[in-house]
Amino acid sequence: MASIRKEILIEARPEAVWDAVRDVGAVHERLAPGFVVDTRLEDGARIVTFASGLVARELIVDVDDAARKLVWAVVGSPRLTHHNASMQVFADGERRSRVVWIADLLPNEIAGYIAGLIEQGLGTMKKTLER
Repeated sequence: MASIRKEILIEARPEAVWDAVRDVGAVHERLAPGFVVDTRLEDGARIVTFASGLVARELIVDVDDAARKLVWAVVGSPRLTHHNASMQVFADGERRSRVVWIADLLPNEIAGYIAGLIEQGLGTMKKTLER
């Protein structure tokens, strides 16, 4: 199983970053606009449409406010047999945040593609949240 771990520093208070991350229905507005173009909520899940046209159904596994951690799983994807991911926000001083995004997935061959998406997503988050 491929495991991808990426992190980025964001010049914004961890409370503000977490508030945007935990707003699971507003990824396209508050967290990664342009990278994600639409998010629709369903019972316990969200449907995320990426700028590339890729659509993913993500089950929301946990929103842990104490740990500032969001966990989700992509289901029903024809390209993935397994995908579980988490995003966690850590304080790095009072006014800076460290965001860690971890994804575990199968098949291994798609890991490079997913790692690229994660890097793009984190870059967009940085630009958005530092405004």
